[in-house]
Amino acid sequence: MLIAHRKKRNLWPSEVYRVKFIDEAIITVQSGDGGRGCVSFRREKFIPRGGPDGGDGGKGGDVILEASSQKRTLYFFRYRKDFKAKNGAGGQGKRKAGKHGDDLVLEIPPGTVIGDADTGQVIKDLTKPGEKYIIAKGGRGGRGNARFKTSTNRAPRFAQPGESGEILKLKLELKLLADVGIIGLPNAGKSTLISAISSAHPKTGSYPFTTLVPNLGVVKTDWGEPFVVADIPGLIEGAHKGAGLGIRFLRHIERTRILIHLIDSSSIDPADPLMSYKTINKELEMYNKELAKKSQIVVLNKIDMPDAKKAVDIFQAFAKGIKIILISALTGEGIDNLKSKIVQSLDKLDKLDE
Repeated sequence: MLIAHRKKRNLWPSEVYRVKFIDEAIITVQSGDGGRGCVSFRREKFIPRGGPDGGDGGKGGDVILEASSQKRTLYFFRYRKDFKAKNGAGGQGKRKAGKHGDDLVLEIPPGTVIGDADTGQVIKDLTKPGEKYIIAKGGRGGRGNARFKTSTNRAPRFAQPGESGEILKLKLELKLLADVGIIGLPNAGKSTLISAISSAHPKTGSYPFTTLVPNLGVVKTDWGEPFVVADIPGLIEGAHKGAGLGIRFLRHIERTRILIHLIDSSSIDPADPLMSYKTINKELEMYNKELAKKSQIVVLNKIDMPDAKKAVDIFQAFAKGIKIILISALTGEGIDNLKSKIVQSLDKLDKLDE
């Protein structure tokens, strides 16, 4: 069995940063051809009519996709696009069957959706580490002439060729597996928040689109099981159509169980306090109506900023019926309260799933 591993290559520092998270790839896979059957006759001293003894050809190798916890991105498929399993060996005399071709195992991150690149049809969704799927079956080996001996044809002089392997063009699409997704406009403080509640340390900055790739972190609390949280690069109006970075990463929100809708309290416009809240929810609905139905925890961040209290009061006055949590991801104020609320929401969903 062959397992495809990532080859080492020298990269410029800028290139390392640019390609470290790859969540989409198109590849071509081909299973091995079956080996040809053998045409052979037994030729031994004192056995003048030994008869046909050609063996069967070996089966071609399968192409297997396996979800591996050691893989976090589809980076391996950025530079290599074509994969082929080994062919089966041909049969031999003395009824010796050919060796089966080795299977080719391609390791992919859990959460990868496998689809037909030409039709767009989803073939398989691998979500659990260790889960395997034979995407292309190897060709059957041809039968040797010993198989065709009959009472009326005692010396067949023909054998079957091996069957050809399957060729498929695949689209691999990674959708992150996380319990909680942090969404919001650029500079809402998503990266700072994930740093405050987990062991993840993403890049942060005071300019839009600091986060260029989703970041995952594991959050441990005293109230329940640890959970995985992901901060999604900032969404802007028109993200579902490709504006900004959003359309590349909206897919990652699909697998989350609940959403933290993070809003920068210092940027609330008194003339339209709910503008950012409505913008994000509209983009979710336009991309996938199911996303808009996900449970949300609305969080106002940066309450440590000057005049934040006044902006928060205005927001709360307009956001009737919406429960709001106030935090400062920078100072840590309200973080424990937020984590407690997340655990409660996840526990509630667990009970509904039982």
